[in-house]
Amino acid sequence: MAANERHCFRNGCLAALSAILLLGIPNAAAAQANDRCPRLVSALPSPIQKVSLRLAQKKAETAVNITFVGHSTFLIESAAGIRIATDYNDYVRPAVIPEVATMNRAHSTHYTDYPDPGIKFVLRGWGEPGKPARHEVEIAGLCIAHLGHLHHTLTPAHLDALGRIDVVMVPVDGSFTLNTDGMVEVLKQIDAPAAIPMHIFGEGTLTRFLDKMGQIYEVQRHPSATIVMSREMLPKTRTMIVLPGR
Repeated sequence: MAANERHCFRNGCLAALSAILLLGIPNAAAAQANDRCPRLVSALPSPIQKVSLRLAQKKAETAVNITFVGHSTFLIESAAGIRIATDYNDYVRPAVIPEVATMNRAHSTHYTDYPDPGIKFVLRGWGEPGKPARHEVEIAGLCIAHLGHLHHTLTPAHLDALGRIDVVMVPVDGSFTLNTDGMVEVLKQIDAPAAIPMHIFGEGTLTRFLDKMGQIYEVQRHPSATIVMSREMLPKTRTMIVLPGR
């Protein structure tokens, strides 16, 4: 059985789970507070296995740097110096070695069997073969969700497991992952203040996606591949933040 993993580092937590874990979550989880980020460990009863690790907190986090490295890889950096790389693989990697690397088994551009030995925590995030992973990060008070290689809309149980999401990293290709109309529905379901496109295969793909997203999001093109974010800096209306890169 796939395991639910919650990894706490200093002032933040990263939860890695395979899609199978989001199915069949009982109604008891709905009684938990909606702003928990994410609602994965305390709300889920057995037989889900709970696994934790913790690093000593050095100081409170006030902001986080998010860098779009390319494809579906982001580098998330805390003020305390913790670095997390999403969808760590052999082809697109950040210039620095992260402390934490998450993976998604959808394709070889989303994982590696040969992670850098300097990475302290490698979170492969999958259980049964073929089940895609989603990863959620809580850091500097922000709840950040990486949708991985999502192929379906979300059920109420999925949304209950996710809890509050402030920033969502969303695949926009519309073919290898969920189609564009379906991804519009997912973003409406999650209702995050900020979304960042990924899994972009060209300007035409991105433009098609942004045209659809214009129905529910204000679109902003950021001049740099890195953006600094905090709870206080979240947009007041839903905003699609496009970081340069593919």
